[in-house]
Amino acid sequence: MIHDALLRASVRLAATPTPTPSGSPSDDSVTPGLLGFIVTFLLAVAVVLLVLDMVRRIRRVRYRAEIAEKLDAEEAEAAAADSRGDDDAGSAGR
Repeated sequence: MIHDALLRASVRLAATPTPTPSGSPSDDSVTPGLLGFIVTFLLAVAVVLLVLDMVRRIRRVRYRAEIAEKLDAEEAEAAAADSRGDDDAGSAGR
């Protein structure tokens, strides 16, 4: 019985037509306007500046790593040359 009443009510609600809009909304209420453009433009500028800064920092870290590798290689060569020089001087004195 309750089931029939709910079914009839849902049929009546479904049969009721929905109202159609009487007119179109104004352009000012639909578009973001000047403020939206300014905010979007500033956001895009901020993103571009952040990307440029990130690229610069990554490049700097890469160059520092290359220089550190070169210095380590030079120190290793100098240490190897010193150890060979000490061995040659020690054997020549005997």
